[in-house]
Amino acid sequence: MIPKFDLRRLGYLSLFFDIGRMRAFARRSELGLVLAGIVIGITSGLAVTAMSIISSRLHSLIFGIADDARLSASDLQGHISVLLAPVVGGIILGLLMMLLAMWRKKPMVDPIEANALHGGRLSLTDSIIVAVQNLISNGFGASVGLEAGYTQLASGIASKLGIALQLRRADLRTLVGCGAAGAIAAAFNAPLTGAFYAFELIIGSYTILSLTPVVVSALIANLVARLLSAGDFTIDVGQFGAVVPADYLPALLLGGFCAGMGILLMKGVSLVEGLARRSSIAAPLRPALGGVVVGLLAMASPQVLSAGHGALHLNLASSPAIPMLIGLFLLKSLASAVSIGSGFRGGLFFASLFMGALLGKLFAFTAPYIFAHATLTPVIYAVVGMSSLAVAVIGGPLTMTFLALEITGDFPITALVLAAVITSSLVVRTTFGYSFATWRFHLRGESIRSAHDVGWIRNLTVSRLMRADVRTIDAKATLEDFRRDYPLGSTQRVIVIDGDGKYAGVILVPEVYASPVEATQETQGLSGFIRLTNDFLLPNMNAKQAAALFDSTESDALAVVNNLIERRVTGLLTESYTLRRYSEELDRRRREASGEI
Repeated sequence: MIPKFDLRRLGYLSLFFDIGRMRAFARRSELGLVLAGIVIGITSGLAVTAMSIISSRLHSLIFGIADDARLSASDLQGHISVLLAPVVGGIILGLLMMLLAMWRKKPMVDPIEANALHGGRLSLTDSIIVAVQNLISNGFGASVGLEAGYTQLASGIASKLGIALQLRRADLRTLVGCGAAGAIAAAFNAPLTGAFYAFELIIGSYTILSLTPVVVSALIANLVARLLSAGDFTIDVGQFGAVVPADYLPALLLGGFCAGMGILLMKGVSLVEGLARRSSIAAPLRPALGGVVVGLLAMASPQVLSAGHGALHLNLASSPAIPMLIGLFLLKSLASAVSIGSGFRGGLFFASLFMGALLGKLFAFTAPYIFAHATLTPVIYAVVGMSSLAVAVIGGPLTMTFLALEITGDFPITALVLAAVITSSLVVRTTFGYSFATWRFHLRGESIRSAHDVGWIRNLTVSRLMRADVRTIDAKATLEDFRRDYPLGSTQRVIVIDGDGKYAGVILVPEVYASPVEATQETQGLSGFIRLTNDFLLPNMNAKQAAALFDSTESDALAVVNNLIERRVTGLLTESYTLRRYSEELDRRRREASGEI
């Protein structure tokens, strides 16, 4: 008799046939999270490769270049496609925006915002839409990179997997970081860069528990991308010289200079967006008008098209004159600002690398006259400029330092870059305070400055903490009425409401009974005992804001009203309960991060 085959004999393999066991394994085992990271690494590598191939095919079809050619390095001077393609892309993007306005009303969330405010929850549908918009923008020549689409799609897939596995908040945020790490690692052939991009920009912190899944995801994604498209994403800086101690001073100066240029670039993008919003031009028409401007700039130099991979290698391999470098930097800066500000979807990751390399090459012309003992070659200045401007715009000092290490393989240059990017980051933080992503959040009214998890604080609102069973009394009641309705010991405080039902203050019951009142005064009103007439909480305040208000009013309890206009009493919240719940949530997040739960 042939024995029956039992999947349970296969041990871990049987997990893939039982979704319940998969969920339990991923939630309870660190190895389960690592296996999820491997899956995300594979999908990230596939997503990056697919988007890159589609973008390359669009460039070949629209601009008539060879399949293996880079758009920004192609000889397209005077071609009509350079002028028309961004306009056509803007029209298509505008039509898509019109459809989305009717279909999806909620704003799309990116990985940084998802991890900061929503516990790692990303819509996969929205992520696919963003990736398609990014492909249209980049494919038709808008001056944006694909990195935004890469990270959005990979993180969206990761979030979907984590939600399916019903992971805890901290683990779900880690998986979103795995997706972003895999995307950047595959895009730049740089797994360390991808991993630290996740730690610094997507997760917002580094822990031992998140190290393994994030690094594994980056390594796997990089391997998948290399197997499918060997060498397509590598940045080749060519030959470079040695580094001596005297070279650090000019590198620090270049870092500070790039910080200033990065701030100007970010403000330029927000300026274009502000002008577009204040104009009478409908949002779906803005990308087409932006495409006109980009097309005209591309007629002057096709190197402003797309992200700039080809143009970067073209300028690293040659020695352009100062006017050429200045002109190209201004054209690329304007093209990128107009592209993003007018509504094209994409990011400034690679564009900032390209423009930073131009600044580094430009700085190389003047450095020998200022620093006589400096020995840096223009290529090294370009690498320092790349990293410094990217840190100013994108953030992540260690991310850009590891990128320099992985594209040069030289530790002395990496140390030099580290000094420069720290300088750039310090200047931006102290004078501006935002990266490109968080600056856009700031313009929308959000207060987040990193992907550090603050969403749980916002979810811990007054409406969730308050007690709804409040004791109230009319403001026109007498002391006799009060003492009859609320004997000593029946409650601690009573909320006073006026004739229209609005909040009028709080009366502490012990104060009423502690006050010596003559028998003839029993008919007097309550006005002398009413406190906190204009101090109250709103339901949408979070625990941190409530605690601050308790501190400023020096009260141990406050009434909760529905809004500032109606001021209808909906509940009561005490300071002790607020601080206790806040401390409990803090402790819970700490234990999640350390793996205790």
